[in-house]
This record gives sequence, C-alpha cells and structure tokens, in this order.
Amino acid sequence: QVQLVESGGGLVQAGGSLRLSCAASGSIFIINTMGWYRQAPGKQRELVATETTGGSTNYADSVKDRFTISRDNAKNTVYLQMNSLKPEDTAVYYCYLRSLVGDDYWGQGTQVTVSS
Repeated sequence: QVQLVESGGGLVQAGGSLRLSCAASGSIFIINTMGWYRQAPGKQRELVATETTGGSTNYADSVKDRFTISRDNAKNTVYLQMNSLKPEDTAVYYCYLRSLVGDDYWGQGTQVTVSS
C-alpha cells in the first residue's frame, strides 16, 4: 500500500502564492506518475498537474501558465507551486499517485481558498 500526505494548503488573497507538498510512503513503485487533482464545491474532481518519474509533465490548461509541478524522486515527494492564484482556484487539492501497474492512490486532500 501507498500513503500520501499533503501539506501547504491555506487561505490566500487573489494574486498570491502557495506551495503544496505531498510525500509518498509505503510500497512504492519507483516508476510512477504523481501529481495533483482538485475538486471545487459542486464540481467534479479534475486534473491539475502530473509528472512522471522521468520528468514528463501534464497540466490543465487553466493552470499551466501559473502552476509548476516538480518532483524529488529520492524523497518520493511531489510539489505544486501555485502562483497568481485566482478565486476559481479555490478547491480541495488531492495528491495522486498511479503506479506502473495501474493502481491509483490518493491523499486526504488539502483546502486551498483564494479570496478576492
């Protein structure tokens, strides 16, 4: 099993920044995809950004010019640097890991609230 622990959420004003962190532990396949999804009130969970072990990244169009995903493979940790935050970024952000055999794991979620 894999456990994912997120940190870094909070309340910020529009235009501000936050950095989310997620540390994975447990029975981790070193070849995997890690990243972030978010779910706003009344909306479906959506992809924010992912990064493979090899460094390939994928971003939602709504965040690609403002957010940056990064990984420290030695620490099994993924980060999300969020800049120029907008009220529509308000959501619960979930850390995500997909193993090379297709198993999905989720963190508990961390609240990001952006005020106008």
